[in-house]
Amino acid sequence: MSVNFLITGTGRRVGKSTVGCALGFAFRARGLRIGVMKPAEVGCADHDGELEASDTRALALAAGCDLPVQLMCPYRYRSATSPPAAAQLDSLPQPELGRISDCFDSIAAASDLVLVESISGLAEPITWQSDFADLAAALDLEVIVVIANRPGAINSALLTLRYAASKGLRVAGWIVNDLKPAMGPGDPTTVKTLSRLTDTTCLGTMRFKEPLSIEVVEKLLRRAVGLTVP
Repeated sequence: MSVNFLITGTGRRVGKSTVGCALGFAFRARGLRIGVMKPAEVGCADHDGELEASDTRALALAAGCDLPVQLMCPYRYRSATSPPAAAQLDSLPQPELGRISDCFDSIAAASDLVLVESISGLAEPITWQSDFADLAAALDLEVIVVIANRPGAINSALLTLRYAASKGLRVAGWIVNDLKPAMGPGDPTTVKTLSRLTDTTCLGTMRFKEPLSIEVVEKLLRRAVGLTVP
């Protein structure tokens, strides 16, 4: 039985989709059928009368997942806020965990491994009663935490990892992502500092405009399905 992953972050614009696309492409290249899901997407633009789930489509393209977008992203909103607030602002249905779970089960049945991407971090509400940590628990997902290497990275990373632990989640590990140069240079001590402050696995780093390292891919493949990279 394979392990499925939730890709979450220490906030917004930390590189979750970049990491998700890189993992989807790498796993696909190794012969796996990769399913992808973003249960809710906010800030969607109108396109031909439909709300365009651009992050979801990017993940699907990278992973070679040709399932219907309604399955991969059952809730889409124009407003760029938390899903339950966006649903109210846009006068659209509120997210329901039951429907999300049904969609996930359909994706998992057609896939060897599923990558699910959150909005922002684990504590981001997906309904008024639950957040993405609750979703990870409900779907039995292992968590991959993407950490933006910018000022405040240590604090936000430790808060995220401690919240995951408080919810009893299994954390596959964390990835430090060096963002665009315009957002400031990353702190070269971030990985060493976090490694001293937490026992959670460091999967590796991702540098600006560079591919995800084979070491990160191999660690997650071993954890997910017991495979090694050729």
